[in-house]
Formats: sequence, structure tokens, C-alpha cells
Amino acid sequence: MGWMHTARFLTTAAQLHHLPPIDVPEIAFVGRSNAGKSTCINTLTQQKQLAFASKKPGRTQHINLFSLGKQGVMDAVLADLPGYGYAAVSRSDKVRWQQVMVNYLVSRPGLTGIVLLCDPRLGLTELDEALLEVVRPRVEEGLKFLIVLTKADKLTRAEQAKVLSITRLHAGGGEVKMFSALKKQGVDEVAQLLWQWAHPVKPLSEEPSAAADSVSPAQPSSTGESESN
Repeated sequence: MGWMHTARFLTTAAQLHHLPPIDVPEIAFVGRSNAGKSTCINTLTQQKQLAFASKKPGRTQHINLFSLGKQGVMDAVLADLPGYGYAAVSRSDKVRWQQVMVNYLVSRPGLTGIVLLCDPRLGLTELDEALLEVVRPRVEEGLKFLIVLTKADKLTRAEQAKVLSITRLHAGGGEVKMFSALKKQGVDEVAQLLWQWAHPVKPLSEEPSAAADSVSPAQPSSTGESESN
């Protein structure tokens, strides 16, 4: 998808209130620090260093926004949220960032969809389950949700089928896709889905109703008699 390849850095923020208001669909990427989130973003956008992939998980502690759109016209934004569950920072920093993430996920006005990155060899962890509970009310209200099982090349086909089945049971109405940056598995599928999220098909207007609304409510009498009679 050429649209994904238009991604470019927009801004970064250490606090939620520092993020600019966005009037286009916003799609957030979340996941544990070692789930391959940055690699997934870089693979989808075909840019090696768009999202910072640190050798020490948990070092990135900002919300990074990337704009998408052809001819320089922004029509969507990707939000790269800090990885959670990391051990490289203090407990106070963990708590602070977990709260920032929760506030973002439950209150960000333009949030259209969430992509949860998960290592299929570990499955959904307690922290992943906690995140699912946080976003469940918004998903039930129509927020798009996708679980991307990264590093699929580490599993056999049988193992992939098994983890797909198990994860779908816990997806809470969201979709689940296998993904491998190395083998390029699932790249096109995920890119296509994100395009659909950002460019929803608008329902056709009900032309018969519109035509009916245009008819004047006052109709001439069939007997030809005037209203004054």
C-alpha cells in the first residue's frame, strides 16, 4: 500500500496535553516493549528508522505521531505509544507512563483504531489483558481494534493456526492477523485494513426519502374544491 509509505514524522510529546488536536483519523500502536512494535511500523511504512527500535526495550518514553497522506495532504495519523512492561526504567516511571497511556486510549478524541502488538510465543500477557479491558468500552462503541501477532516466522504453520484460534477468543470483537517483518507475512493485509479504517466507505444516501422530503405537504384537493370551502 503506497499510502502507508507516505508516513513522515509529525511530532512527539511526553505528556498527553502536549499532543496537538488532530482532525483526521488517528491509529495507535501499542504493545509490550519486546513485541516488535517499532519493527512493525517501519515494515508497514517501508522506512527503516521511522519508529525508533532500541536494543534496550522501554527507552522510548514519548508518544510519537506520524502523518499519512499523498501529495502532502494529511488524511490520517499513526501514534506510536511507549512500550509497556519494560524493566529498564524505575517503577515510578512505569506507573506514570501506564497512566498516560490509559488516559490517551480512553480520552483521545480522534482515536479511530488501536493496533495491539503481541509476541505469539508469549500470547496475551496480563498487561495485554489489562489494556483490553481499558479499551473494551470504546471498542463496543465502534472503535476499531486489531491484534497483530508479530514474529510469525518463529512459528510453524500449525503453531500459527493454534495461536490465531486462541487469540481470536480473547480479541473482544477485534480482528487478529499474523505478521512477520522478515518474511513480509501479513504486511499487505494489515496495511489494507488500516487504509479502510482511515477511509471508511460512507453509506449511500437514501434517495427515495430525500425525494419524499422534497414534495410539498400541501396537495391539491382531488375534488377541485378550494380550501376556503
